[in-house]
Amino acid sequence: MPHLSRSDELVFFVNGRKVLERNADPEVTLLTFLRKNLRLTGTKYVCGRGGCGACTVMVSKHDPVSRKIRHFSVTACLVPICSLYGAAVTTVEGVGSIKTRLHPVQERIAKSHGTQCGFCTPGMVMSMYTLLRNHPQPSEEQLMEALGGNLCRCTGYRPILESGRTFCAESSGCQQKGRGKCCLDQGENAASSLGRESDICTELFAKDEFQPLDPTQELIFPPELLRMAENPEKRTLTFHGERVTWISPGTLKDLLELKVKHPDAPLILGNTSLGPAKKSQGHFHPVLLSPARISELSMVSTTSEGLTIGAGCSLAQVKDILAGRVSELPEEKTQTYRALLKHLKRLAGQQIRNMASLGGHIMSRHCYSDLNPVLAVGNTALNLMSKEGTRQIPLDRDFLAGLASADLKPEEILESVYIPHSQRWEFVSAFRQAQCQQNALADVTAGMRVLFQEGTDTIEDLSLAYGGVGDATISAQKSCQQLLGRRWNEPMLDEACRLLLDEVSLPGGAPGGSVEFKRTLVVSFFFKFYLEVLQELKKPGKLLSVPDGHHFPEISDRFLSALEDFPATVPQGVQRYQSVDSHQALQDPVGRPIMHLSGLKHATGEAIFCDDIPTVDKELFMALVTSTRAHAKIISVDLSKALELPGVVDVITAEDIPGTNGAEDDKLLAVDKVLCVGQIVCAVVAETEAQAKRAVEETKIAYEDLEPIIFTIEDAIKHSSFLCPEKKLEQGNVEKAFEEVDQIVEEVHVGGQEHFYMETQRVLVIPKTEDKELDIYVSTQDPAHVQKTVSSTLNIPINRITCHVKRVGGGFGGKVGRPAVLGAIAAVGANKTGYPIRLVLDREDDMLITGGRHPLFGKYNVGFMNSGRIRALDIECFINGGCTLDDSELVTEFLILKMENAYKIRNLRFRGRACMTNLPSNTAFRGFGFPQGTLVTESCITAVAAKCGLLPEKVREKNMYKTVDKTIYKQAFNPEPLIRCWNECLDKSSFHSRRMQVAEFNKKNYWRKRGLAVVPMKFSVGFAATSFHQAAALVHIYTDGSVLVTHGGNELGQGIHTKMLQVASRELKVPMSHMHICETSTATVPNTIATAASIGSDVNGRAVQNACQILLKRLEPIIKKNPEGTWEDWIEAAFEQRINLSATGYFRGYEAFMDWEKGEGDPFPYYVYGAASSEVEVDCLTGAHKKIRTDIVMDACCSLNPAIDIGQIEGSFTQGMGLYTTEELKYSPEGVLYSRGPDDYKIPTITDVPEEFNVSLLPSSQTPLTIYSSKGLGESGMFLGSSVFFAIADAVATARRERDIAEDFTVRSPATPERVRMACADRFTEMIPRDDPKTFKPWSIPIA
Repeated sequence: MPHLSRSDELVFFVNGRKVLERNADPEVTLLTFLRKNLRLTGTKYVCGRGGCGACTVMVSKHDPVSRKIRHFSVTACLVPICSLYGAAVTTVEGVGSIKTRLHPVQERIAKSHGTQCGFCTPGMVMSMYTLLRNHPQPSEEQLMEALGGNLCRCTGYRPILESGRTFCAESSGCQQKGRGKCCLDQGENAASSLGRESDICTELFAKDEFQPLDPTQELIFPPELLRMAENPEKRTLTFHGERVTWISPGTLKDLLELKVKHPDAPLILGNTSLGPAKKSQGHFHPVLLSPARISELSMVSTTSEGLTIGAGCSLAQVKDILAGRVSELPEEKTQTYRALLKHLKRLAGQQIRNMASLGGHIMSRHCYSDLNPVLAVGNTALNLMSKEGTRQIPLDRDFLAGLASADLKPEEILESVYIPHSQRWEFVSAFRQAQCQQNALADVTAGMRVLFQEGTDTIEDLSLAYGGVGDATISAQKSCQQLLGRRWNEPMLDEACRLLLDEVSLPGGAPGGSVEFKRTLVVSFFFKFYLEVLQELKKPGKLLSVPDGHHFPEISDRFLSALEDFPATVPQGVQRYQSVDSHQALQDPVGRPIMHLSGLKHATGEAIFCDDIPTVDKELFMALVTSTRAHAKIISVDLSKALELPGVVDVITAEDIPGTNGAEDDKLLAVDKVLCVGQIVCAVVAETEAQAKRAVEETKIAYEDLEPIIFTIEDAIKHSSFLCPEKKLEQGNVEKAFEEVDQIVEEVHVGGQEHFYMETQRVLVIPKTEDKELDIYVSTQDPAHVQKTVSSTLNIPINRITCHVKRVGGGFGGKVGRPAVLGAIAAVGANKTGYPIRLVLDREDDMLITGGRHPLFGKYNVGFMNSGRIRALDIECFINGGCTLDDSELVTEFLILKMENAYKIRNLRFRGRACMTNLPSNTAFRGFGFPQGTLVTESCITAVAAKCGLLPEKVREKNMYKTVDKTIYKQAFNPEPLIRCWNECLDKSSFHSRRMQVAEFNKKNYWRKRGLAVVPMKFSVGFAATSFHQAAALVHIYTDGSVLVTHGGNELGQGIHTKMLQVASRELKVPMSHMHICETSTATVPNTIATAASIGSDVNGRAVQNACQILLKRLEPIIKKNPEGTWEDWIEAAFEQRINLSATGYFRGYEAFMDWEKGEGDPFPYYVYGAASSEVEVDCLTGAHKKIRTDIVMDACCSLNPAIDIGQIEGSFTQGMGLYTTEELKYSPEGVLYSRGPDDYKIPTITDVPEEFNVSLLPSSQTPLTIYSSKGLGESGMFLGSSVFFAIADAVATARRERDIAEDFTVRSPATPERVRMACADRFTEMIPRDDPKTFKPWSIPIA
């Protein structure tokens, strides 16, 4: 109900301008306000939960305690506008603009090639800008910390860090120089084949061109806000929204009175807990109390006994406060503080730490809390306050379990937190393990404290607390009690582990899954604590007496590495490419590292994406209603309640479709039955986004379940549930070859992958007033497909529909087919209502609905000789296609065609099937089957090497193609560049000498193991059909000499527009500054092919080249007549002589065909070759790993733009690394996807980049087929990420050998910490209880 009483005025500043909001709605976030009210669209919406950093802005406030201005980064999607009273907000538009003045941060990130699609760039800029406002010369550690909460899916992070590093104080080049080495030095073989080093460049940008940072030029804190802060308003401010009232008292007394009046109202500061809960679980509070203006809650006081921190202090402030105490006090007093600091470095990202308050963190009592276990063991006390007075309660197990007797009363608030000093003979430690190192919720966290009787190793007091292993933080009180009086030695350790597993028990079907892993961590963490304390006790002068003359237990030096955490270091590395020929004209840009055309606009937020287009007159918002059942009949759809809600205009169902409703087995809107959770049933159209989403909640659908319900590949095989016939290729005589050799039969499971493009699916459909015309603005890789689908759905000719694509915020294959479905549904809405329709998917819906990479299950039988030579290989693969065909048949074909990779095996059989399951349909994804299939082949090589006692690289080398040969499908090729890449990679990475260093390291360390691997790659580029290789372009020259280029490719971040202008510039011999590309539109270039399969620049480049050559031919007579004239003179003369200055260019495409009956063809125009070697270090006790070094050599022939191509290689490698290590999709037994956002689906973060990361483009390589001898590199690097997977496998195999466990184990990707830890079996994995799978329902099911 709208409130009758008036709201107060909300006053804050944005980019130096005052904002006065008279009707502030507490439910509106800063992100929505900036984008919708102020039209500042540089700040992007990506996840809505603070997990990705794309919406980062800087908030500046006057700190009443220090009386200074505090600048801090926040995620705008979680900040309620009502919390901004008296604050100044700076967005990317306020930092700098291409229209006025660029800020050095913006200039450097663009010129360092740190932007590709550009959707994450404004967030990156704001994180770095805030860092520089606080530290104009930051350390590299501060840079890593500042960017830890920002995700990027395109670049692989290295160039972003490179741009940030130009501001750092101690940035003195290579970190390895101190060891007498430098990563620029030659590899093992100095006379390497990388050609004459003088031809090789290692600079992708010129640092000396950057403008310096001048801190005096920044925006000042608004004087009006300063006056307000110095004479603070004491009265209570109230803001009434439609459903929520926000009350912000000015004094502590008022707050306590309000808490009596509204006992159920939560106190809200950072909104980092309530915000996401409201979004995902619909949690709703009619009254919110904001204590932000009460300075008493931010006070810090110290005594000789300990430290009291105000509950209102942010976690970032707590970190600074604790660091200060640690530097001032003796070590023995700061044990608890150090343990808390360790967690505060890794907890969430910088933005969340800036927002979340200490009190909020404690009171939320999340079961996975990082700080609560440490605070609990550190004897922390909570100071409570109410109108009645104050009292103190312990932060103990009862409080954490939420027992009423140990909790706050409804009218009380948490005022401050008292953390006592530790004492002599007391040791406190903290542990956590998460899916990845930074910005990830922990699987298990722990706080541990032991106090010894003075001068002995006898336990006087022990306290252990764990998070992540129950509904709340669990304190192992009973176990601790029983260990009192025991000595700190091996028998105590064994007893403690037994007691802990008994007390900290998890049921088999516990929420979150990973039960055996969590049990193992409980004891592994205690073992780490045991070692840490032993190590401390052994320090000279620690122990006065060891009773009974016992010797203190020795720790082997080999165990000590278990104590160290992996450091987060800024990656170093070199990018090598061949410089352009010295005779090339200076203005010819081909082959030069030209910045992305939109780079500067990405960095200033001025690059317009689909949802940045301003609201159109009478525009409506659409939200989708999806199925909640996996396979069911629709009994009824009740829309009555939804239609009654305010603002709801209509609900679109299948009956509203005038034309065809998709295909027979793949409907746009469900009719009669649903085939998966997430299938679109209908769509609500309303005046605002919030109204549409509320109506979705009120749409009631009744179902009746159908049988069978199939989720896993195993079940699909059992039910013979397939989407298409088997695909098969064979050569030689496999059966006969198997008779004479040793054999290994194994299975390989490869999990799926979510595209996680930063810009979710979105479309804006604008109906024109006449002739049924439609303008469609859509984020897609294939506008012609959207156009055709809308045409058939609305039953109108294609020529009435124009699709516009300015730029796409990442695609990776996920925007080939799906945008057509969403575009068609939105078009039906526009057709029915007559109004423009905007459809923007939330991250959760996008991940639920759209499908991703096909999970794969492979079985191989390999026959080999003792020498490692493979004589026969038989592989059968099954992919999980989901509920409809989509691209599954094509993916199966590509999988089979590409599976041989770089190996010549004479007797070979590949078979593939796509399984039909009740999951959302899987679709195209970068690499298109190759990353999954080739993992099976490479796993097989590794298994053969292990059986023969050989190194995997030797077996790879032995079986590689050596001379001109034919593939399994009889296509001839020359493997010379493949061999060059392989040898170059081994040499540049000093592989053989590092193999010895790794073995040496592994001998010295029991709990840490290093692994090293190298993989070769033969990647086929293109679609296996000639008609898909055609392309067209349209080039206009205007009378002022400026050139407009349009072509059929779409800008997805891969720099296609930049490359097209480089081509046009070379052909017309005109500088790129004279040229422009506006957008890709079906009205200018019709009948285009999807921008996919790595050949966008190839084919469109040929079309642009053709158009330019036609134009130049027309201009030839004029140029001959006046050779000294300028370009402008020639164009003017051409116009006078009525010469057509517009030309259509066309490329008919590469020949490509495949005959599946005969099993032969020439399906691919050419191959990209490469090799990658990676080294990792694995913590065998937790399963965590650190990427130490990666070297990639790629055969790019003559790169059109080395900066863009190296960016593609690094980005795809990082995405591949995610596929093989951290990106894990989890489904419930009912087929519901759990991992639907950055909180529970972990793409690589900034700390996942290898410490040393080198990329070389193979020089002096030619291919006559393509434009200027270049190659398409969009997808190939994806598979090279598997070098990290095999390096992890190598480390695990070493650990298993040392522990005498069978070396062969089923290969499962991704190699998550859980899988790695459980594979490194040891006494701790042996001692955990294991449940019989028949006795419980699992939390999640494996679908590969």
